[in-house]
Amino acid sequence: MTTETIRRVDVEQKNIRISPYKVRRVADVIRGKDAVVALSLLSALPHSGAHELKKLLGSAIANARHNLGAGDNARFVVEKLFVNAGPMGKRFQPKGRGRIYQILKRTCHIVLSIKEV
Repeated sequence: MTTETIRRVDVEQKNIRISPYKVRRVADVIRGKDAVVALSLLSALPHSGAHELKKLLGSAIANARHNLGAGDNARFVVEKLFVNAGPMGKRFQPKGRGRIYQILKRTCHIVLSIKEV
């Protein structure tokens, strides 16, 4: 019985000033895909969350090549990708008749895990 060690890299980015809803719709596109394919998809997508995910995925691949000693031809797959809500900044907009309207400045945390195939 042989036991292979699964080579995995986890990266996370916190307090990104984009709503988690906007990042989740892009994350659903690349979850489970090959890392190189995911990078090319993120380059083509016009959504604002695609830019942040592309930076994070590029960082994960660079960490895997540097820290794990994986070669340039190593294949990685996006194993886990979570987009969670972060702290909200709260602002208030005055309205008529002495009322106020709350504006929520949403942030998100992204956790990305890639593994070598």
